[in-house]
Amino acid sequence: MFVSYLILTLLCFQTAMVARPGGESIGCDDYLGSDKVIDKCGICGGDNTACKVVSGVFKHTLTNLGYHKIVEIPEGATKINITEMSKSNNYLALRSRSGRSIINGNWAIDRPGRYEGGGTMFTYRRPNEISSTAGESFLADGPTNEVLDVYMIHQQPNPGIHYEYIIPGDNVISPQLLAHRRPGEPLNGQLGMPEGTSHESEDLHRETDILTGQSAGTFPVIQPGRFPSHQPENQVPAMQPPRQNREYNWKQVGKTECTTTCGKGSQYPIFHCVNRITHEEVPEGYCDSSTKPIPEEEACNLFPCPAFWDIGEWSECSKTCGLGMQHRQILCRQIYANRTLTVQQYRCQHLEKPDTTSTCQLKICSEWQIRTEWTSCSVPCGVGQRTRDVKCVSNLGDVVDDEECNMKLRPNDIENCDMGPCAKSWFLTEWSDRCSAECGDGIRTRSVLCMTNHVSSLPLEGCGNNRPAETTPCNNGPCAGRVEWFAGGWTQCSTECGSGTQQREVICVRKTEGNFEVLSPYECSYLEKPPSQQSCYLKPCGSKWFHTEWSTCSKSCEGGFRLREVRCLSDDMAASSQCDPQLKPEEKEPCNTQDCVPEIDENCKDKYYNCNVVVQARLCVYTYYKSACCASCSRVANRQPGFLGRR
Repeated sequence: MFVSYLILTLLCFQTAMVARPGGESIGCDDYLGSDKVIDKCGICGGDNTACKVVSGVFKHTLTNLGYHKIVEIPEGATKINITEMSKSNNYLALRSRSGRSIINGNWAIDRPGRYEGGGTMFTYRRPNEISSTAGESFLADGPTNEVLDVYMIHQQPNPGIHYEYIIPGDNVISPQLLAHRRPGEPLNGQLGMPEGTSHESEDLHRETDILTGQSAGTFPVIQPGRFPSHQPENQVPAMQPPRQNREYNWKQVGKTECTTTCGKGSQYPIFHCVNRITHEEVPEGYCDSSTKPIPEEEACNLFPCPAFWDIGEWSECSKTCGLGMQHRQILCRQIYANRTLTVQQYRCQHLEKPDTTSTCQLKICSEWQIRTEWTSCSVPCGVGQRTRDVKCVSNLGDVVDDEECNMKLRPNDIENCDMGPCAKSWFLTEWSDRCSAECGDGIRTRSVLCMTNHVSSLPLEGCGNNRPAETTPCNNGPCAGRVEWFAGGWTQCSTECGSGTQQREVICVRKTEGNFEVLSPYECSYLEKPPSQQSCYLKPCGSKWFHTEWSTCSKSCEGGFRLREVRCLSDDMAASSQCDPQLKPEEKEPCNTQDCVPEIDENCKDKYYNCNVVVQARLCVYTYYKSACCASCSRVANRQPGFLGRR
């Protein structure tokens, strides 16, 4: 009988863990006057040894957009912490097994705050979207009275979700189960473990003892539950507590204040111990505590709360510098039964709707500055490149990295330039000084080369078919009737450049008209015999001056000038600086120095008196006016070369 009485006493202790009306936790001393406290898994007077910590990390790589289940929170869980490991564009969502959305359901994003669900209050945090790098989180003290599912609204790669909660160990009866236990149910029932709390190899899921850190085992501890409101007829304690005085009983004296002013709150009746006859309140010890009615929850203030605009946080500025835009979500909300519901916007039409967009500027942008003009083209003809200096400058005038400026707006600092086609010209040497024959007809020679006017690697057209002559005739006088040594032509020089030797035949002849007679060398012995061998020097193995033909004269009268290009070339036709400067041919000379004599056309006359107006209006370019005012237009054309070509 003593054991039965002890069990009855322990069951009374369990009332210390029943939640107050409105969800406020009651300490163990609220009923029994003890100094016991509820431990981390909700056990009155517990020492945390029966608590298990369940934690893990959801690291799945997701591909589809939308809701993805992360983990389920079992009934009876406490110290719930669901945290995103870093900021992302994803959102956490919470839903009950009955299908009720608690936070961020139906694609509607709730603002941070406190939301009731599963018998506890969840704190939803979303750090500042601009300045913070922390992710979202759900926090709740618990315990929960139903299974809850946590989801992630997937929009970008998953940064990882850490989850953690505490549950009682095996064979421990939670206050919620005892509070809702039907008569006849055993007191030593076990709590259900969470289903599917592991996430393959990517998730880390563990259960540890909250005090020792070791794996939590099964503790054969029976915690007192809430005593049933009635006992079965066949269940009689072996030892009854002392009967209280029947002169006193419990009486309802009022109700608690409604938990909300609108939107369906709750209140509970208040029972006091009174004198049965006088109804005068007396200390509760005069009444039998086992007969005190259990306060039943009553709904109050059922009318809905006024709708309001729920304002989300501003998004990040669309630009890192300069004028940008930021956005926020505006929802019409209404609170009912501790739930914040999204309603149609017309219910908020009596309120001024907040702006959903706003301008923003984090800092003044740096800008591009062109520091120099374009350089000269890299080639004198053909297609080359030119450059200029472009810098990114801050609003303080300092040169900063190019990344500080908008790269899409960067001015070009290099571009192609076309200097026109590269032409080729004939380059010539001076004529040789000596005629090839001492008498009669002979020739003089010069070298002719086709070369570009400028150094270029581009493929070019040739110099054309008008190749200048390389020989010209010469005559040192008649040879008839004279006896003389006749020398044949020299053989080729034994070397291509520098000093070599040449041979020729030398004979004694007498020339007649149109013919000659070979004589004995004796006949010419009184004459100095020309050498039959000589050293030769076709060209220096160093360098020689070459030049082009003269250009057209710049003016037809009154003195103009003409140009040619002169180059010093080595034997391999490469540019050289070894030529004698004193022998350099002239590159410029005057031409057409005669006076200009205007041609007078007697038929060129003005046919109208106001031809000066035609000249001022620059109409001489048209054939009609040029003919009608011929004299005036001609005078202007002579004074201003090119006038008729301008408009």
